[in-house]
Amino acid sequence: MRYLSFLLFVVLATVSCKNQTPENDIQAQKFSGNAIGTYYNITLFHENEVAVEKSVDSIVEMFNTSMSTWRKGSLINQLNNEVDSVLVGKPFKEVFEKASDIYRKTDGYFDPTVGNLVNAYGFGANGEQEKIPTEKEIDSLMRFVGFHNLSLVPSKIQDSVYIKKEKPGVYMDFNAIGKGTLVDYIARWLTKQGVENYLVDIGGEVYAKGKNLERNGSWSVGIEDPKKKGNKTSYLSVVELTDKAMAGSGNYRKFKIDSSSGQEYVHTVNPLTGKAQPSQVIGVNVIASSCTLADGYATAFMAMPLEKSRIHLKNLPEIEVIIMYIDENGMLRFETTPGFKQYVKKAI
Repeated sequence: MRYLSFLLFVVLATVSCKNQTPENDIQAQKFSGNAIGTYYNITLFHENEVAVEKSVDSIVEMFNTSMSTWRKGSLINQLNNEVDSVLVGKPFKEVFEKASDIYRKTDGYFDPTVGNLVNAYGFGANGEQEKIPTEKEIDSLMRFVGFHNLSLVPSKIQDSVYIKKEKPGVYMDFNAIGKGTLVDYIARWLTKQGVENYLVDIGGEVYAKGKNLERNGSWSVGIEDPKKKGNKTSYLSVVELTDKAMAGSGNYRKFKIDSSSGQEYVHTVNPLTGKAQPSQVIGVNVIASSCTLADGYATAFMAMPLEKSRIHLKNLPEIEVIIMYIDENGMLRFETTPGFKQYVKKAI
């Protein structure tokens, strides 16, 4: 493991060599907008103009009506509203299966059924209250945490299955992998349109395909200095990605302070304890084959104690990870998996 003092952050054009002649004179097409409460940026190269905006809107709408807890009447909210089972399509099934796999491989540190607790701390779709839950309330909600309480049941409808609750009161929340999932949906659509070179960025979660033809090389991702505050961003290094996704999770910006006790509460809830208190780990970034996987694992390693992360990462060769943590002397440190170094273009 290598110690590094930096934090990954997506940078699109700012780290590109813009003065180079694009390959085959194909100009970049760039699109920006809003989706699932954050921004999206898409940069692509294609010989023909690609009509991105309407298709992205359609994909976002599909996601919202299916898996968004922020959308009243969505399939996931139907399940959360005390319905025993809900018929869902292929996209929902795919995300469910990936979430189940991450849940199993991380010993439950990634668990989409932690939604009731996220709401109780005021970070979820139904959690607007400022009051921090008591130990008794946490214990009560922990009875409904456990992804094993959900199952897939075959249906006679093609490409559809039922999501079934084995225990009433279970609340499912895919927000922890929502941005990554949407990145993958849009990336697949671009590939189906014949686009071979693109970068999709939704709220900092990315998938990079092919080359950045403006520089005839991999897509560059800047590394932000987490110590810099304010609106001006400072970058420490660059990572290069080709046919890979990257997602991050961190508690250094999104947190609450209990007015009565002064206790800090972060938005990452440990599914095994129900606690939302700060830990040694304050930021994680994951590189994987899909952004859904990268997003899910980043969430898991944020909730997981550092020592457990070290153990689990030995058994997960399919991902590369960088973990930001505070050492015993109060210093900001990073550890990376050995393979992470191959993506670093310019080290500190």
